[in-house]
Amino acid sequence: MEKLNIKEFLDQDEKKDLLRLLTAGSVDDGKSTLIGRLLFDSKKLYEDQLDALERDTKRYGNAGENIDYALLLDGLKAEREQGITIDVAYRYFSTNKRKFIIADTPGHEQYTRNMITGGSTANLAIILVDARAGVITQTRRHTYLVSLLGIKHVVLAVNKMDLVDYDRKVFDKIVNDYRHFAEPLGIPDITCIPLSALKGDNVVERSENMEWYTGKSLLDFLETVHIGSDMNFTDFRYPVQYVLRPNLDFRGFSSTVASGIVRKGDEVVALPSMKHSRVKSIVTYEGEQDYAYPPEAITITLEDEIDISRGEMLVHPDNLPLVSRTFEAMLVWMDEKKMNPDEQFFIKHTTNLTRVQIDKIRYKVNVNTLEQSPCEALELNEIAKVIFTTGKPLFFDPYGKNKSTGSFILIDPITNNTCAVGMIIDKTDRKDMQEFEIPEIHLSRLGIGTEHWEAIGKVVKELDRQGIAVKLVK
Repeated sequence: MEKLNIKEFLDQDEKKDLLRLLTAGSVDDGKSTLIGRLLFDSKKLYEDQLDALERDTKRYGNAGENIDYALLLDGLKAEREQGITIDVAYRYFSTNKRKFIIADTPGHEQYTRNMITGGSTANLAIILVDARAGVITQTRRHTYLVSLLGIKHVVLAVNKMDLVDYDRKVFDKIVNDYRHFAEPLGIPDITCIPLSALKGDNVVERSENMEWYTGKSLLDFLETVHIGSDMNFTDFRYPVQYVLRPNLDFRGFSSTVASGIVRKGDEVVALPSMKHSRVKSIVTYEGEQDYAYPPEAITITLEDEIDISRGEMLVHPDNLPLVSRTFEAMLVWMDEKKMNPDEQFFIKHTTNLTRVQIDKIRYKVNVNTLEQSPCEALELNEIAKVIFTTGKPLFFDPYGKNKSTGSFILIDPITNNTCAVGMIIDKTDRKDMQEFEIPEIHLSRLGIGTEHWEAIGKVVKELDRQGIAVKLVK
């Protein structure tokens, strides 16, 4: 009977959904302390961790007589010496309702790339504000970065309410200031919670010190916030990663479902060949299934023999992605070395890898003031809107619509370092390419007769549809 109960528990635990979240805020706003308190009060720490925490508090603690919960997250020697977060720290814990992965991200401007890394997979962001300081430059910067990353849920955690005597007027003013700033950024869900990470007010349990607050505690909100609709289940995108050929009788295409739902018998089209077929079977490690959805790793077999290789994509014929060699994107430069816009890079987009060049930097964004300014090249942690041209067409969606097919990384071809990450905005309009030289094809010089001009014109139109600009001269 006991074995059965354990099995039921494990099955139930496996079915819990996972919430990925990040914390952001200025230095000393209490990010690490909040997460440490969350783990401590929800009783998710082991005895050896508690013993180490008490021991470390005596050696490194900055909380006076109290336990310094920040030491659960700040593990680097430099972090403990300075009392700040430098690198992203991840912590996993679960409750009866949900599993969590928390990314504790640094607050300093020079660690912007660390925050981008921590937030790239997050569903929710907790932005901390010191109740004594209110909305400051770092608050605005982190909110902008959260909106850039497409995070749909934000918790404004007004921390250190104990230091302002739990004053409701202080909380209301901060909330009004924040909502006024965040409104143009288009974040769909913002929840504001007053709390004290050090004292535990409104972290796990509702606080008796703030009876005027009628909302949920932080943990209660995290357990119940709805994230199921955040994932794109509409646009089926299946970037092929591997062609599986274990024997002569089986040929499947293996990958992870990036978005959308695919069912056995669905008509699909392969990009870029535009060959049509139907899904014969959906195979997983545990056997065949009738349908699949993100982020399942599956193998699809087709009814027809179609030549498909790594980097190509299966989609539904009535729901195609954008296909182009030119597009604009928001780019975050992550390399210590300054960008050289004349260099070519590799772009890694879904399972595709190809050459890419930077055609134009439209403007650079000041992450502190959100001002836009002209720019010739980017340095570490700088963000800009950039126009790219790739060596071959990519199949993508705008990042705001589909994170999986709207994101990419740039790779330095010499060092093989990831030098930038990007979020695609859209295909580039032809007017944006007028500054660049468009190659001309002189038909008469090539000896192509008038009888072939119509066929050549169709080819040029198809190239134009793919985002490749060619000028036909008869």
